[in-house]
Amino acid sequence: MSNLLFPSVIIVAMLWPFGLAMRVPVRGWLSSSGRSRVWLDGWWCTAPLPALALLLPWSEPSLTLSWWLLGGVWSLDDPRRSLLALTVLLWGLAGLYARGYLASEQHRQEAGDDNAARRLQRFALFWPLCLAGNLLLIVAEDIASFYLGFSTMTFAAYALVVHAGTRDAQTGGLAYLVMAVLGEGMILAGLLWAAGSAETTMLDELREGLVEAEQGVWMAALLWLGFGVKAGVVGLHVWLPLAHPVAPTPASAVLSGVMIKAGLLGWLMTLPLGHADPGEAFVMLGRVMSVAGLAAAFGAAVYGACQSHPKAVLAYSSVSQMGMLTALVAMGLIVPEQWPALLAAVVLFACHHGLTKGTLFLGVGISEHPPRMPSWLLWALLLLPGLSLSGVLGSGLASKWGYKTVLYDADHKDLVLWLSLAAVGTTLLMARALWCQWRAARQASHDDPVALTGAMPVAWLGTLLAAASLPWWLPMGRPDWPPLGELVGLWWPAALGVVLAVSIGLMARQHLHEVIKKLPPGDLWWPLMRGYQAVAGRVARGVSRLGASVAAVVRRLQALERWLVDGLGVLARGEQWLGRHGAVLMMASALLLAIIMLVAP
Repeated sequence: MSNLLFPSVIIVAMLWPFGLAMRVPVRGWLSSSGRSRVWLDGWWCTAPLPALALLLPWSEPSLTLSWWLLGGVWSLDDPRRSLLALTVLLWGLAGLYARGYLASEQHRQEAGDDNAARRLQRFALFWPLCLAGNLLLIVAEDIASFYLGFSTMTFAAYALVVHAGTRDAQTGGLAYLVMAVLGEGMILAGLLWAAGSAETTMLDELREGLVEAEQGVWMAALLWLGFGVKAGVVGLHVWLPLAHPVAPTPASAVLSGVMIKAGLLGWLMTLPLGHADPGEAFVMLGRVMSVAGLAAAFGAAVYGACQSHPKAVLAYSSVSQMGMLTALVAMGLIVPEQWPALLAAVVLFACHHGLTKGTLFLGVGISEHPPRMPSWLLWALLLLPGLSLSGVLGSGLASKWGYKTVLYDADHKDLVLWLSLAAVGTTLLMARALWCQWRAARQASHDDPVALTGAMPVAWLGTLLAAASLPWWLPMGRPDWPPLGELVGLWWPAALGVVLAVSIGLMARQHLHEVIKKLPPGDLWWPLMRGYQAVAGRVARGVSRLGASVAAVVRRLQALERWLVDGLGVLARGEQWLGRHGAVLMMASALLLAIIMLVAP
């Protein structure tokens, strides 16, 4: 397609969600009464739609903005077009889902609940603003645009996490904000350091500059860790299991399905993956990344299986899956010659995980408010994305075969084995999540008619269909499907995971309940908070003791001051007395002196 319209299309696609966000405060200022205002209306749901036009086959999908800061370039290639397709689909369907999910809030607003009105208005404002940042970071080729989009998405998402305003939501929001600020600091430091060293404002030149810079590996490490906060790198992942359970379900879907992929895109855009000769230091960084990824894959699977909230289980599943992706990305530094083939598998894996995990999160709300369909059909549909994430069918099976083929060609069978074992943990987590959903559904009353008749089932079925058909419409091209003889090798992790889940459920059920009570969501967050509180307590006590010592010194100085003032008062009174009796004293002194002189021999 001709590129003559591309500049107009990409600008409209970027500005449309921003304009819808700004529409919220304008409507609030112009409205005389907010009780009847429908914030999540049809226009609001169109926020991601103009970006669909960017998925057309443009001949030269690039726009140069010479007036933008130090010069901007917005463009698309096949990997970013695939991530853009994921972003547009999931944001659009989750936005439709949000209309039904928050319909009860709309009813409370109409009944006069001002808190519900404020929550809806805040959600309507920050949802498209977060989307605008997400779209911008995908198309940005210059550092300024990329960081602007990334930071806008990051901080706008905070309002989505704390939407409910409960104590748990505030805790999840605090964890999210603390880790976000930490990550943004490392990203900014890494980008500025690398850009200054390479003397460039473009990301493609920055990647080349990292390899040539003397301290390039440390710049790359900063960028890996900074973007790793969003991608859930082990140790930096603690916000995920705290933010997901408290955020509204549609927000959880885009947080886990799309926004954490911004961390992956940050790695793809800044690290010298596939460089012909990255150097031994970058190979070592790749090995560190691989170990960290596998640690996240296994650790999150074990800890997540001990959670009782389905959204917390799914959050740990995201950490585990992103750990597997981290290990695959690391191969771009370890065996760079295999990166072009592995990149397609990584993008397929990321898009598969995003849509499938979005479907699973939206399914949590569906199980809480089931639509009018047979129960067996509902749970069969809820099971499908879990099977896909476990690598049994659909895009999960295709992505698994894609990266296994490349790793076998690169003679890294050991990593294939580790990733297969991590897939056992994925199946265990899927079984745990569905079990928790089933138990919660049995205890729920299902008496919310708004949710039953709203847009939630339509949006959920849409994500399910999009995830199931992913290999056929992904812009990266159709993946290869495994031959029948390879299915046993691809399915055994899922089978082992099912056996493990059933065995644990039958043999360690009571013990598991005791373990769950001792392992709250957030894992490392709580000892870190206790350590912080202990240090803060000691500092406070030290400051208190220092303040007491300072106060004691001040009191002594004040006492000395009072003594000196009293002494000066005595001297002043003596001076006044001498002034009044000076003449008499002089005469008495003279007379005494005369007497002494007379009687002296």
